[in-house]
Amino acid sequence: MNLIYKSGLVFIVLASLSVIAETDDCVMQYYESGDEKLTLYDIRKLCEPENIEHIEKSLPINKGVISQRVIKESRTEFEPYVITPHKINYFLPVISTNSINKNAYKTYDGYENNLEDIEAKFQLSLKVPLNNRSMFIEGDGLYLGMTLQAWWQLYADNISKPFRETNYKPEVFYLAPLAWKPFGGNTGFIVGLEHQSNGRAQNLSRSWNRIFGHFLFEKENFALSFRPWYRLKEDDKEYELDPDGDDNPDISDFMGHHELGMVYKWDNLQFSFINRRNFSTHKGAVEFGMTFPLWGKLKGYASAFNGYGESLIDYNYSQTRLAIGIALNDIF
Repeated sequence: MNLIYKSGLVFIVLASLSVIAETDDCVMQYYESGDEKLTLYDIRKLCEPENIEHIEKSLPINKGVISQRVIKESRTEFEPYVITPHKINYFLPVISTNSINKNAYKTYDGYENNLEDIEAKFQLSLKVPLNNRSMFIEGDGLYLGMTLQAWWQLYADNISKPFRETNYKPEVFYLAPLAWKPFGGNTGFIVGLEHQSNGRAQNLSRSWNRIFGHFLFEKENFALSFRPWYRLKEDDKEYELDPDGDDNPDISDFMGHHELGMVYKWDNLQFSFINRRNFSTHKGAVEFGMTFPLWGKLKGYASAFNGYGESLIDYNYSQTRLAIGIALNDIF
C-alpha cells in the first residue's frame, strides 16, 4: 500500500544495522554496500565495538514485517546500480469502471465518446536516500521520491489507444523513529512536501501541492498509517483558461484532508486498506488491495476502489473500479 510502505522507511537506519554483530562483520558490511564517500577512518569509527553495542541497544526489540523488509533493502540502497522501490510498482492490464469519466474531455469532439470502460494502468515509484548518517534524531533520514501513474486506453481502437491520464508526484520527506512503543510495537513519523500534477494544459490541467505528515505504527504482521495534509493555496484564475491560476480550487472537498491506511500480512498474502474522507462534504474514497505470489519475483496484485480521486482528472468524479495484474514488489 502506497501510504503504509513509507512507514518502513522510519526503521531503515536502525533496522539495517541489526545484521552487524562483530567488528569484522561491520567492516564487510560497509565495504560491500556503504556510501562510496566513506573513508577508512569513517569505517573504523563506525565499527568500533562501543559504537556497535550502542547501535544494537537502540534497535527495536520486536521488528514487524516492514522492518524485516527494509533490513534487506537498506543493504543495497547506496549501490549505484540498484533501484530502490518507494511505493508498490505494478502493471494492471485490466482495470474496469462502472462509468468512465467523459465529462472532463467534453471539449474534445469525438474523443470522450470513444473512451472505453476497461483500460490498463501502471505505476512506477522510486526513492533515493539523501543522507547516510543521522541528522537530528538517531535513525532519522531524508529522502527524495518520485511516483508516476498512467491510465492507458489500451482497448480504445477508435482513438489509437492513447494514455488518458498521467500523474506525476515528486516529494521530499524527513523520517524519524519514536521511542513510544504501544502494545509492544514500533512507532515513527514522517513530514514532507509533495507536488502532484497531470502535466496537462488548459481544461485538462490538474495539480496541487501539499505539506503532509504521518503517524506510523507496526507490530508483527500489521502496520498502520495516519496521514493528514495541508494543501498550499494557489492564486485564483483571472479568466477561465488562465494558465497561472488554480486549476482545481475545490479538490479538498473531494479528496479530503487525510488518509488512514492499514496493511496485514498473512502467510504469503498482503492485504491493504486506504480510506480518505472530508467530513464536511462527506466525500472521499476507499480502496482495498491484495498481493499474492505468482512466480519468481513477480507478485499478483488485485484492487478495488470506490469514490473520488482515483486519478487527478477524476478528482471530482465518483466511480467504482476493479483491477488485476502483476506487481514487482509487495505493498510494503
